[in-house]
Amino acid sequence: MLTAALALGALPGLALSHQSSPDRPIDAAAFRQVSLASTFDRTGNTIATVDAAQGSAGQLQASAQFSDGASTTVAFPKRVGVTLPSVSAAFSWKPPLYTLTGTASFYDNGTTAMRIPRGTVIVICGAAGCIERVVNDYGPSAAGGRLIDMYRPDFFAICGCPSWSGLTQVTVKVYGIP
Repeated sequence: MLTAALALGALPGLALSHQSSPDRPIDAAAFRQVSLASTFDRTGNTIATVDAAQGSAGQLQASAQFSDGASTTVAFPKRVGVTLPSVSAAFSWKPPLYTLTGTASFYDNGTTAMRIPRGTVIVICGAAGCIERVVNDYGPSAAGGRLIDMYRPDFFAICGCPSWSGLTQVTVKVYGIP
């Protein structure tokens, strides 16, 4: 075992291997230049072509054509005709659980407030159109007489009223919690 350890320790020196260290850098003479022949350095001799006797029976010529061995033409079936039902360009909401009509106001809280559970999907319709929202606040108070308080951009999107208006009539379709 000791002999093997000594042999391995002496091996780099015997195989002319060099290991650098800060106090002993590798000598430049240890590196050899290797010349690789490029196309410009080669001689004009060409490689001899293979003798016909050494050629393969399956050797391809430049004019050879490939064949899969089928002697008949394959006929592909035509595409199956597909008929689709006629569809009208209409849109419809699913039927709501119930519908409420009343007065809407706006506030700048960024939420939609009604006296129904949070997370309920509703569609609010006014004179200018309808929007779908999710109730995420509770209010307004029953004493105020309002049905819903809406975020200001939503209010003016459905009311069709001038910017100085504060109340509008709406219909709210309640769809429930998804």
